[in-house]
Amino acid sequence: MWLLAIFCLILGIIIGFNMPLLPVLYAKYMSIAVLAALDSVFGGIRAYMEDTFDNLVFISGFVANTLLAAGLAYLGDKLGVELYLAAVVVFGVRIFQNLGIIRRYLLKKY
Repeated sequence: MWLLAIFCLILGIIIGFNMPLLPVLYAKYMSIAVLAALDSVFGGIRAYMEDTFDNLVFISGFVANTLLAAGLAYLGDKLGVELYLAAVVVFGVRIFQNLGIIRRYLLKKY
């Protein structure tokens, strides 16, 4: 199982380095989408550790958070306001909250 995960990680790194880079125009949207995805992943890990993980909730939250964050950044660009900063703050806080809860859970367990 671990061998498959390591193989997929190495394959992803190779594909990532060989793909053309995104234009700078989309960098803001992609960074927000990655933050939203990381928030969902850490939330899923937290839910798994608390035995409350639901696959449907995880997938829907992953897609909805990513699209909402990218849409917020796009709307901010159209309005001339840096709304993506609000998404950066919110997702950053949630990521660190989830990491803190995961850390406490692991410290209690081990």
